[in-house]
Formats: sequence, C-alpha cells, structure tokens
Amino acid sequence: MVLTINVAVLLAVIIVVRLRRRTQARKRSDEQLTVVIVLVFGVLVAPTAFGQGIADVVGQLANGITDSGR
Repeated sequence: MVLTINVAVLLAVIIVVRLRRRTQARKRSDEQLTVVIVLVFGVLVAPTAFGQGIADVVGQLANGITDSGR
C-alpha cells in the first residue's frame, strides 16, 4: 500500500506540473498523455480512504443537484 500512495503522489505532482503549462504550447499527443496519467492516478487513488472520501462527497453533491432539480 505504501508503494501505491507514493506512486499516486508522484503522479499528482506530474499532473500539476503538466497542467501549469500554457495551453497553446501543448500538442495533441501531449494532452492525450496527460489524460492517461490522470486516469492512472484515479485508479491508484480510488481504493484509498482519501479516494473513497472524494467519491462520497461527489456522490452527495450529485444527489443534492438532482434533488434540487425536482
């Protein structure tokens, strides 16, 4: 589990660095690589307590939006 958290932290840092670059300077392949990195990050974080907490908050937010629309 420690290895998974360390890889997730490394991917989070890579994501932040990649997203701070100017949009005009990105190529299509560069954007696709960023999407793949974000997906891998999501898979690594999802089974952790932090990932479950985020899923609960997003689920509650979605339920609140759905309920307010009725």
